[in-house]
Amino acid sequence: MIDLDMIRAGLDNDEFFLEYLPIVSIEPECCIGAEALLRWQRPAGVVFPDDFVPLIENTPLSGLITYWVMDRVAIEMGDWLRHQLGVEMHINVPPEILGRGGLEYAVQKSGLSDVRHKIVLEITERGVPDQLGLRALDLAARQGVRIALDDIRIDPASVMVLSRCNTQIIKIDKSVLLDRGRMGPCRAGQKRWRCC
Repeated sequence: MIDLDMIRAGLDNDEFFLEYLPIVSIEPECCIGAEALLRWQRPAGVVFPDDFVPLIENTPLSGLITYWVMDRVAIEMGDWLRHQLGVEMHINVPPEILGRGGLEYAVQKSGLSDVRHKIVLEITERGVPDQLGLRALDLAARQGVRIALDDIRIDPASVMVLSRCNTQIIKIDKSVLLDRGRMGPCRAGQKRWRCC
């Protein structure tokens, strides 16, 4: 059973690493960015976020791991972001750390300030940003950072988040797409989703 002490020890022992999921444009066919995905290498194998992220929600570890991710992105992908035109890096951010100054400090300390216009902060679905968080998102957007809402579902809580956030990107939760797929095949000429 995983607990907070094990997660903290994993962070202290450098057991976490990032994988980068490419973001590909259909037209033209090219890589336009990546999403930094957190993984945890344990002796028994790789632990995926669904098995430990819920435990760190609303704890100091939530911020520490997010700041660690910012540092790793800067080290591993900073040069790529600086030298590739038209690319962006998506970084997941829990709503509870927004507006407390740590995220802004992590961006500056990591050296990502000069490429902030290539950063997309993906606000995770685990909650609604409070007033401080909403102000921080507005400021970040004015400074060129793009904001995405991640794993949005079609429910009242998601509608509330959408109505409160200054966001440029909405990522639909896979459950919505799966539910849509169970509705049967499209009729000739009918489009289910419009992508832009």
